Amino acid sequence: MADLEKDIAKILISRERLQERVAQLGAAINRDYAGKDLLLVCILKGGVLFLSDLVRVIHIPHEIDFMAISSYGGTRTESSGVVRILMDLNASIENRNVLIVEDIIDTGRTLAYITGNLRTRHPSSIKICTLLNKPSRREVNVALDYVGFDIPNEFVVGYGLDYNEIYRNLPFVGVLKPEMYIQTTEHEPGGA
Repeated sequence: MADLEKDIAKILISRERLQERVAQLGAAINRDYAGKDLLLVCILKGGVLFLSDLVRVIHIPHEIDFMAISSYGGTRTESSGVVRILMDLNASIENRNVLIVEDIIDTGRTLAYITGNLRTRHPSSIKICTLLNKPSRREVNVALDYVGFDIPNEFVVGYGLDYNEIYRNLPFVGVLKPEMYIQTTEHEPGGA
């Protein structure tokens, strides 16, 4: 872990703050969905650590399912704007209360695509729970129902978030040192 931590410029959200906020989000979800049919839809891969902790504090009956979406790819640090479903849900969401569990909302384009796609499947409701929100980067307006933390426009990793599939296992959310990604992205085309 120390090898990965040397690449971090600063810890933005500590392990303790993460766990405290996840418990608060779980309490709100327990209250809001009491007596309702709840399906948590986790967006892979980044959302899986958040989901794992979240389901431990949701004490009402619920099911989970997964979607894998691509909008970054490789060593990109910004969304390409092209959204693809790599893995779809296993079950129907018709007449279900769907809660999308996402790691981070940036431009909003990916989330707008996901919610638009899921609405065509006729759920009873769709709400969004995100660990991190970058409002300064928003290009598409999306309604967020549960937000862990609003964060500045910095490149973050840890607690499920990665750069080139690395750093997901850090127990905190940290800002990656720019030299860790500038060299590999400076020659790539424009980004999102």
